Amino acid sequence: MKSYSLLLVISLCLLSCKNSKKEAIATDIINTEIANNTKEKLISDIKISPIIHATTVIEYNQKIIYIDPTGGAKAFENQKQPDLVLITDIHGDHMNIDTLDSLHLSKAKIVVPMAVAEKLPAAYTDQLIVINNGETKNIQGISIEAIPMYNLREEALKFHTKGRGNGYIITLGKERVYFSGDTEDIPEMRTLKNIDKAFICMNLPYTMTVESAASAVLEFKPKQVYPYHYRGTEGLSDISKFKEIINQENDAIEVIQLDWYPK
Repeated sequence: MKSYSLLLVISLCLLSCKNSKKEAIATDIINTEIANNTKEKLISDIKISPIIHATTVIEYNQKIIYIDPTGGAKAFENQKQPDLVLITDIHGDHMNIDTLDSLHLSKAKIVVPMAVAEKLPAAYTDQLIVINNGETKNIQGISIEAIPMYNLREEALKFHTKGRGNGYIITLGKERVYFSGDTEDIPEMRTLKNIDKAFICMNLPYTMTVESAASAVLEFKPKQVYPYHYRGTEGLSDISKFKEIINQENDAIEVIQLDWYPK
């Protein structure tokens, strides 16, 4: 009889502990929802890792995407091997052959404009998928759309000619993620629709001013905007000013500042 009573007490204790643990977990979820205050942040499972300048790693649904990988193997030593590599242009801060050669890319498809394909070593030929401005391709279950990127100012036309490079819209689940590449505030950017996350460049003399970048963002209204690629010949662009311009005109657009230039 004593044994039976002891077993009953232990069982009740275990049940009580289990229920307490469930309540604690539920409370954590509720607290997270209150803290974030948006459903979008709760359902978004896109992990974004800034590497340097234009170089980015995205992880989504067990897929790893490298954008414009530069910085050598050391820059990626804590990253998983990529399934996709997207390169926007031929310049060394976007297409870096030494970095490509240093990485484990055996399982990766490499998505590029034709100008990049023509400059990559033959060893990568079988991995290449060429996509031109205006085209959309489904690669490994991910929709990738090539958006034009080019200069408008007369003095900057020599840097990025129309049709040579690609910006990209990557659709990850229900989220459309836009990387501008090297561009000014071109009409093709201003007319973008339904962008959830936008990575926007702003550096002189190669791309555009903070004011031009903000003007374009205010027109196509992404839900979130990440200033990136903002180091020019005179140093870093004023991304605090960019945020201020955006928030003064439209505080529904969330400006997110990541550390693209670690010391």
